[in-house]
Amino acid sequence: MGDAVSVRRRGRSGGGAARRAERTAIRVDVAPTIHRGIPTFDMHSDEALDIIEHNAETVLEEIGVNFVDNPAALALWRDTGADIRGERVHIPRGLARKLCAMAPARFTQLARNPARSVEIGGDSLVLAPVYGPPFVRDIGGGRRYATLADFETFVKLAYMSPWLHHSGGTVCEPTDVPVNKRHLDMLFAHMTLSDKPFMGSVTEPSRAQDSVEMCEILFGAQRMAQGPVMTSLINVNSPLTFDATMMGALEVYARAGQACIISPFIVGGAMAPVSVTGTLTQVLAEVLAGVAYSQLVKPGAPVIFGAFVTSIDMNSGAPTFGTPEAAQITYGAGQLARRLGLPYRSGGGFCGSKLPDAQAGYETANSLNAGLLAGVNFMLHACGWLEGGLVASFEKFVMDADQLGTLHKLAQGAPFDDNAQAMDALREVGPGGHFLGCDHTQNNYKQAFWRSDVFDCKPFETWAEEGARDTQALAAQRLSDLLARYEAPPLDPDIESQLRTYIERKKASMPDAFI
Repeated sequence: MGDAVSVRRRGRSGGGAARRAERTAIRVDVAPTIHRGIPTFDMHSDEALDIIEHNAETVLEEIGVNFVDNPAALALWRDTGADIRGERVHIPRGLARKLCAMAPARFTQLARNPARSVEIGGDSLVLAPVYGPPFVRDIGGGRRYATLADFETFVKLAYMSPWLHHSGGTVCEPTDVPVNKRHLDMLFAHMTLSDKPFMGSVTEPSRAQDSVEMCEILFGAQRMAQGPVMTSLINVNSPLTFDATMMGALEVYARAGQACIISPFIVGGAMAPVSVTGTLTQVLAEVLAGVAYSQLVKPGAPVIFGAFVTSIDMNSGAPTFGTPEAAQITYGAGQLARRLGLPYRSGGGFCGSKLPDAQAGYETANSLNAGLLAGVNFMLHACGWLEGGLVASFEKFVMDADQLGTLHKLAQGAPFDDNAQAMDALREVGPGGHFLGCDHTQNNYKQAFWRSDVFDCKPFETWAEEGARDTQALAAQRLSDLLARYEAPPLDPDIESQLRTYIERKKASMPDAFI
């Protein structure tokens, strides 16, 4: 497999500055969206899932969910038959599930480069980078607040990765830009530094609207009418609360036909029960209510069943990652999503380690593999996550992105055609021989085994002569190499100019705000 980034030149017929730039641009090949050739791991029995579904409906009907500071949402629920008591919505048994049935089981998110569009749902798996850390870390500068330059670097790395299908959203928080304006710069970076699909802003409804309007410039109304061009993250304020900020962003995106991930944000033992079954019950209740509301806003709006769940260290109170309980919840939520007929978001490169060390590696591997086998369709935080999500690490981004190649290979399953059976090799070599020089090996060795672009598999003597570098040092070198080869994908200069003008006008219309 190896290095899937090529330096072939691409071109197409036609004139103009944009076409000339495209003809001379370096082409970055990206592996297709993963389509599983292996079964999902269904850990929980049908009887257990029936109980969880029954209990979740009981939670919605008897306990209810809060829609705070959102009279319009309460009115929609009331008109649909829910029992409204203050800001508490009690949803009759079966109503939320009936509304969820309006959402599509799968959809395609369009990218500005049509070859980068991704299918979300079914047996597909789309990989996207870390989301939301206020800090960054690298081997030279240590831990520090993130800047817009850091954000742009991560977008470039995601673009250069052959295994990442998606540019993500808030890959880190650029704290050197005012809070009320940074979403404009982040979107501009995704739109101009990459041609992979990306996410919109959800930190305030007006910022979601800005995201829609910038996409109208980038894609044009005609292409946006063909399907969603953004998939954005709507976190539930667990337990059982839907705040006006997130719901306002959801309303903007749903009305515009853009996709949203409805995702409970749960630290088990703090924001949900300590038991796996109790947490799955709460996750399902929150997803049912959130997805159902999206369909009240616009029937058929594309949505994803989200589940961000981790446990807690009962001594320190810190979140823990890569644990067996988190895996059990990830597997169970996948089964519930498939029973509900919705695409599923969960998993990621989660770890609680402060450095890209052995702890980070173990916890990340546990989380990534659980996500693959759980049937995740959209994996946010697939690379770069460190320190419980507080830090986006450049070296770990490169290490994780490299290891995502193993998910691609594992998901293919093992072929059983004549070539894979290798009977000719077995006959040729016979007892006591070796397979290194046989025809079958010579014909297949280049594609036979997945190969890391970061790890060192050389003999000790060679490794020592080359500086005895550990994995973080090797990743730092890979990071430098990738950025040195980066070249922005071509974009029509007129569209880029329109985007810049839009951003300048929006920024000039409001004072800076840093809270």
